[in-house]
Amino acid sequence: MSYKKEELNESQTVLTEFTFVAFSYLQELQVLLFLVFLLIYLLTIMGNIVIILLIKLSPSLHTPMYFFLVNLSFLEMCYTTSVVPQMLVHLLVEHKSISIVGCAAQMYIFTILGLTECCLLATMAYDRYVAICHPLQYTLIMSSRVCVCLAAASWLTGFLVEAAQTTWIFTLPFCGPQQIHHFFCDILPVVKLACADTSMNEMALFGVSMLFIMGPFLLILVSYVRIISTILKMSSAESRHKAFSTCSAHLIVVTLFFGTALFTYLQPRSSYSPNTDKMISLMYTVVTPLLNPVIYTLRNKEVKGALKQTVARNFY
Repeated sequence: MSYKKEELNESQTVLTEFTFVAFSYLQELQVLLFLVFLLIYLLTIMGNIVIILLIKLSPSLHTPMYFFLVNLSFLEMCYTTSVVPQMLVHLLVEHKSISIVGCAAQMYIFTILGLTECCLLATMAYDRYVAICHPLQYTLIMSSRVCVCLAAASWLTGFLVEAAQTTWIFTLPFCGPQQIHHFFCDILPVVKLACADTSMNEMALFGVSMLFIMGPFLLILVSYVRIISTILKMSSAESRHKAFSTCSAHLIVVTLFFGTALFTYLQPRSSYSPNTDKMISLMYTVVTPLLNPVIYTLRNKEVKGALKQTVARNFY
């Protein structure tokens, strides 16, 4: 691997390019990995497009829960697209490089979408809380205007917080052998390459992670404590099963997403391992976006019913 610099004088240089270590140590498997990740990426895009179109074409799915699911599906497509296409190219080329501007752009998009997903999953938990704990007031509380405001707030929070943090990171000087031990421009691998004191940046990252990862996670946890408590008080077994089934898909997605995010961004710096980080990152950038449409389709009777009706209406 190499890195480019433009010489200004004997003591000052400007970095113009990073290079990725990525999966170079798996040289003999590069083509196989390319084919596997390409298939997963295509299935992810198609699966989420099907979810969005199905909800749009099915009047029975025009409810707050599915409005937020459309947002989540669109977000997942953008999220995985910010990382996977470049990774696929780098699996086939020898020089795995990215410009400083390209690296910053990738980090902007990836982090904004990641934080937006944290907020959006918390919003979806609140929607389930209102539906199960306050069913008679659900329509009033979760009006169309409130849903739009909650979704907009999730996107705006992600943009404002992560745009500021990424801008701050790229004000740092980078002046060494700039090999990123990762397959994309994630925060920690890039910050570790700065030739300056990054303690403030690491403290800020930890603070943002605590507030905007742990914060939504705790809100989800509190919501589900109340939800489960309410469900257990229901007298009918059928009602309990129906209530649990409306939450199960969301709970699985929350577990997958927050489990990997908390491990990545809140682990002690002393235990940081580039190879482990890459494996965990594959989960939330490649695997989880693929599983989301599968989970919401296979575990949701309303979605499966709407899918059958749409297929029957348009193809038979």
